[in-house]
Amino acid sequence: MIHASKVKPRHFAINGDCDDAEIDRAQSIEPTITTNKQEINEIGNPDLVGSPAQAPTIGYRLTQLEYGSMEYWKKLANKADAVETLTLDDFTTSTFDICAYLTDDNGTFKGTDLYPNLRTSGFSITIGNPDAIIERGFDFVGEAAIEYQGDNKYYIYVRHDAESAADDTVILSARPPAIDPDLSDYMKRIVRVRSGVSVELEADEYTYTNGTNTLVIADVEAGDIFKIWYTSAIAPATQFTPNTSDPAAIFANSVDIYLYVPGSGKPSSEDYLYRLQSVTLDISLTRSDQKEIGNDKIVQRGVDDKIVKVTLGSRLESATIQEVLRGVAPGYGKLDVSKFTDQAVLIVKIYSDETKTSFKYGFKATGLALAESRIPVTVKTYANTESTLEGKNLTITEDVDELV
Repeated sequence: MIHASKVKPRHFAINGDCDDAEIDRAQSIEPTITTNKQEINEIGNPDLVGSPAQAPTIGYRLTQLEYGSMEYWKKLANKADAVETLTLDDFTTSTFDICAYLTDDNGTFKGTDLYPNLRTSGFSITIGNPDAIIERGFDFVGEAAIEYQGDNKYYIYVRHDAESAADDTVILSARPPAIDPDLSDYMKRIVRVRSGVSVELEADEYTYTNGTNTLVIADVEAGDIFKIWYTSAIAPATQFTPNTSDPAAIFANSVDIYLYVPGSGKPSSEDYLYRLQSVTLDISLTRSDQKEIGNDKIVQRGVDDKIVKVTLGSRLESATIQEVLRGVAPGYGKLDVSKFTDQAVLIVKIYSDETKTSFKYGFKATGLALAESRIPVTVKTYANTESTLEGKNLTITEDVDELV
């Protein structure tokens, strides 16, 4: 049997100057495969003619505990570590592989489960109550699921930085590539990153020689980055490195949350939301990833629509949220919902701990309007209120100045 502690998830950003990394603080990984078989019948035949399958549909759900790092957000967006700020547009064309290296209770490596060419279809940040650990949730989509075993049991990533136009050869003898038993080739994918533009190479743009484990690339310029994937019977240098530098988890007491309407300067202490009981940021990306006739692969990636939904739960004690949305001072005598703004801004700052002395990163949702308000009251309980705001824009940043 394979225990969760022996499942080692790893993320591979396909495009950009962005390398692989283990997936830290993961609590659950839930891939779902739909085979999309189509039943074929014909007139005059009582039997099933066949059930040919189209490309499968892959759904991949990942949950993490918040640990105060933007690293994984950058990997999802295919951005370099030096990038400090992301917007929803950064998730439009990014793509990535997720694999799990599998070892059984006897210490025997069994193989690699691979979900290639995934894209982000949504994510969420949830603070369930004042004592809760902050949680992240991610939803990905794809069209393939592969289990590698035997001579192909390890999924390997190699990066080659070309120092000159003559630096066109990569020696792979440390972990020799294994031939794909279905396709009779060795390389799974080679991506060239040149001047920030990523292009997947065609088979005639490189040559691999099995006897010498040598990969020669046809078109090379100084400064090119080549990202190479293949399978091997030899283990990668790293499968999973536990993250011992970031917090184990971050609790609800380690955030600041502000809600305000632009126009009156930076958010102040008057815009701080007190008495909050729960906060959820739920982002949905309506993907528009296109195929073409004669090809079973995605050839263009895009997003038709973006929805940012913010749900704020609080005690029915004051009308702070309603006053902000109305754009009036505390105690204003009339809060008419038809006059609420559609330009509210929510800011969430995440710190390393409850002292709030070390800012880690944060979220800013802009252009928010009230979508729904609920005030459930039941016997023997304090009354609560729940407000849902919706918009189209979200910024994720390590730069605190970007938040304000």
